Amino acid sequence: MVKKIKSSIKNVKFGKNVTIVEPVNIYGCKIGSNCKIGPFVEIQKNSTIGNNTKIQSHTFICELVKIGNNCFVAHSVVFTNDKFKNNGPAKNNKKFWNKTTIGNNVSIGSNSTILPVKIGDNIIIGAGTVVTKDLLKSGYYVGNPAKFLKKLN
Repeated sequence: MVKKIKSSIKNVKFGKNVTIVEPVNIYGCKIGSNCKIGPFVEIQKNSTIGNNTKIQSHTFICELVKIGNNCFVAHSVVFTNDKFKNNGPAKNNKKFWNKTTIGNNVSIGSNSTILPVKIGDNIIIGAGTVVTKDLLKSGYYVGNPAKFLKKLN
């Protein structure tokens, strides 16, 4: 037997002028005004997307992620809320989950992985970067793990 589950948009608080390209799986979250959400995106409950933010296709935004205003999240970016503190996945044991906070004016390059961290304002994260620690200084970050490259011009 095959169980088919359709993509859906449920219990979402939307701002004004939001564009969503289906299929998506978006539920229990908040999406600000003037946002664009690409296809094959999942945004889970208890997450927030700020105003004027664009989320490209194939991106996964798990619970407890807050993305600021005027941000850009490129294709295939993955956010996680579980650092495997218990020698494996926490599964539904949310006491082991952590929050991720993304500031304003942040761009995250394609195929980046964002662990539970704080990312400040005015930051550009290069494609394929793995963010394992807080990034608070404005500028460019690249690599695995993410390292400061240079100041913004």
